Parts: sequence; C-alpha cells; structure tokens
Amino acid sequence: MNVFLAQTKPCLGNVEKNLKGMVEIIKAQIEKGSDLVIFPELSLTGYLLEDLVFDVAIENVPKILLDLSKEISIIFGAVELGEDLYHYNTAYYLEDGQVKHKHRKVYLPTYGLFDEGRYFKEGDRIRAFNTKFGRVGMLICEDAFHQSSSYILGQDGAETIFILTNSPTRTTNNGLEINDLWESICKSIAVGNSCNVVMVNRVGIEDGVSFWGGSFVVLPSGAIEKKLNLLVEDGAVVILDRKELIKVRFASGSSKNEKIDLLLSELIRIKKSR
Repeated sequence: MNVFLAQTKPCLGNVEKNLKGMVEIIKAQIEKGSDLVIFPELSLTGYLLEDLVFDVAIENVPKILLDLSKEISIIFGAVELGEDLYHYNTAYYLEDGQVKHKHRKVYLPTYGLFDEGRYFKEGDRIRAFNTKFGRVGMLICEDAFHQSSSYILGQDGAETIFILTNSPTRTTNNGLEINDLWESICKSIAVGNSCNVVMVNRVGIEDGVSFWGGSFVVLPSGAIEKKLNLLVEDGAVVILDRKELIKVRFASGSSKNEKIDLLLSELIRIKKSR
C-alpha cells in the first residue's frame, strides 16, 4: 500500500479553501499512483473553531471527495453534524465512492488551551474495519494517549492504525519534547499491537497557537520508516509492505497471546473496588 502523508495547513473556518487544497493534493496523488492519502485532524475546517463549529459542520461528505475516492482511498477530518444533531470531531475513511467508516473522537481534551468538550460530543465506539488494503483502524489525537484505544483496535485485527492529529508546539529546554512524546507513544502502539502506525499532524498558526507537523510512520518493528519536516507543509509517500507485517507477527507473540478474558475480569474487579 502506497500511503501519502499530507501534512497541511488548514485555514480556520474556510471549508471551501481547505477542500480546494485537499482536492489538489488528492488529484496529484492519483496521477502518481498512490493508493491512499491521509490528512490531519479537522483538515476540512481548522482546529480552534469554538463557535464556528456550528457553521462548518457537515452532514454529508462533499461529493467531490466521494467521487475521487473511486480512484484513491482518502482519510480526512471534519466537524460532523450527527444524526442526533450534536457535533462530533470525526475522521472519515472514503473508498470506492462511499464512506467506508467514521471514527468520532472519543477522548475530548478539555484542559490547557483545549476546550473540545464544550463544543463536541464524545464518540462511543472504537472499531477496526476492512478495506481493500487490509483491516485498519483510526484514532484522533488525544485518543492515542489512552492505551485502551489502540489496544482495542489491535485486538479487533487492525494491521494499520491511522492517527489524525492537531498537536500544538510545546518546547522546553530540551527542545520539542512533544515530538519525542508522540514518537514514543506510536512506537509503543506499533510494537504492542504488531501493526503499522501512521501519524499525520498539521502545521500553521491559529490564534497564536503553532502546530509542529513532524508527521511520521512507525513499522511493526518499532522503527520509524518516514518522518516529515517540522513547522512547514510537507508530504511524502511511504510503502507499507504486508510481508513485513507478517514477518513481525510470526517472530513476536506480543499481540497474538493477549489474555482478553483475564483483562476483562481484572478490569471488572478494579471497577468494583472504586
């Protein structure tokens, strides 16, 4: 599977402009023969929307994206107006002209500069799904910081986990530590679940908040296969070879020998003790 990582700089609240930019990238990758293109979290709308959430929400995926997905699979993020008339931070997987799967962000950060819980409703499920490239799963930013999210996808058979993010720049005396943190988390996800991890972060500045980019791919071995530049729009194709995944799963029992019944009984015990 040839995956194009589209590290973009969405314009806050300008769906028309963002869609145009996405379409240009998608068409270019169709010409180059890529199999799938993945954009960051809320790539259609920008991130720090606040009251704009109401204005930019979509009930249906733009037709042009569905049409293009007949030639290339597409992962992107948008504000979804759900059937319950609440708003969700949603990742869409498009394939063969239809919405193959939606993941609604489960863990909404509401601390520091984040205030997602005020504007979005939490998703209530985490599920892997079948595609023409194998079984995959999607997470959105904060979801990945919770071990259970990727564990569920791994036990649900995901061969590749796609993570769409809007991670703000945080620097310390040791440099861009948020970059190191994300790499550590995704390496753990890849090794623990014997799967590929594709993390795509955005760049640009919104209301004084900078986003650092640095998108990357981690192989099931834990090795970083591709890493994009920091702080600038960037893009690259990475080839995910299923044979390499099979080799790792043959050599390692870390994911095939999970004791789910033990996990469930112990979690029930812990929950009862609280």
